[in-house]
Amino acid sequence: MTLGFDTLQVHAGAKPDPATGARQIPIYQTTAYCFRDADHAAKLFNLEEVGFIYSRLTNPTVAALQDRIAALEGGAGAVCCSTGHAAQIMALFPLMGPGQNVVVSTRLYGGSITQFSQTIKRFGWSAKFVDIDDMDAIANAIDDDTRAVFCESIANPGGHIADLRAIADVTDKAGLPLIVDNTTATPYLCRPIEHGATLVVHSMTKYLTGNGTVMGGAVVDSGKFDWSASDKFPSLSQPEPAYHGTKFHETFGPLAFTFHGIAIGLRDLGMTLNPQAAHYTLMGIETLSLRMERHCGNAQKIAEWLERHDAVSAVTYAGLESSPYNARMAKVCPKGASGLFTVSLKGGYDACVKFVDALELFSHVANLGDTRSLVIHPASTTHRQLTEEQQKAAGSGPEVVRISIGIETADDLIADLDQALKKAG
Repeated sequence: MTLGFDTLQVHAGAKPDPATGARQIPIYQTTAYCFRDADHAAKLFNLEEVGFIYSRLTNPTVAALQDRIAALEGGAGAVCCSTGHAAQIMALFPLMGPGQNVVVSTRLYGGSITQFSQTIKRFGWSAKFVDIDDMDAIANAIDDDTRAVFCESIANPGGHIADLRAIADVTDKAGLPLIVDNTTATPYLCRPIEHGATLVVHSMTKYLTGNGTVMGGAVVDSGKFDWSASDKFPSLSQPEPAYHGTKFHETFGPLAFTFHGIAIGLRDLGMTLNPQAAHYTLMGIETLSLRMERHCGNAQKIAEWLERHDAVSAVTYAGLESSPYNARMAKVCPKGASGLFTVSLKGGYDACVKFVDALELFSHVANLGDTRSLVIHPASTTHRQLTEEQQKAAGSGPEVVRISIGIETADDLIADLDQALKKAG
């Protein structure tokens, strides 16, 4: 039986506890698990049997969350980890080696731009930044040392929507995986695997959890990429020296990336998600579709109001008919453009600062995807470490404010925005 999204977000991965019959998934607050005997322990360590060894690698609460996210994204499997940033490293870790590169969109969260442009250099990796709307630029950036292409489905902060199918056509031709950050869209609005993505990453901290309580990340494996088609991905196609010479693709087929992410990625990088955080995220996902409908509805109404305001020079929300991404939204995420967008104020930087400080219902925090409405000035915070050129390419210039619309009454939010814009001059 094929289950609908609303059913999967409640039931996927959620079986009654075999020991107690508890209907809700328990928090398995333990570091280790008893083996039945020596043979059982050996089989688990040899990956001959699936089970639980040590909570740095596997945990029943986390496993339930992995099953749920994989089901919602239409993937073969998933690996959950400590944060969204950890998920990005986890996605690249089995693919990359010293001297190799990843082609990356310029329209990313500021922390991701720094991670790709600076931090990954310490692994001997590098990133090539391109306009993700320019297919020729993507194709021309790919060389013999490229191992993946990375983009966001709906970009943070500007809400720009990527043409995932067109990008996947480029990566397919090059024999490379496409990695899509689906944090802003969530699987309710967009399922990148259906558009050709190989891997999907999430910061579960945002819309999936939905209430700003815990952090978490996830990497969803489509199970559709042939890791053995070339010699570019030896960690998956060749004997893995870090795990008894196991050939992950030969042994695990469509779950090769998932098993590698757990057996080696979590084991050696240690970016583990704790079971209590997994529990909070499972609870949040149960209402994901309901919240996303409200986020989108509120954002649409508020973006339309802001677009008409005299103090505003631009609103980037793809749901607006004036947006260059409006037609693409109907193809990539037809249910809505999420709750995130930016507003450019005619008064520039000074007006932005006054506007943010004057808001009362909106919380001034470095987060998004909360039930509460949030606001921040990216150029002086999340994108502060970038050059002005990088800021503008990311859609976060000094005149831009990022707004994450919550699930409150839209008219109340509009009233708050109105009074703050008046005070901003």
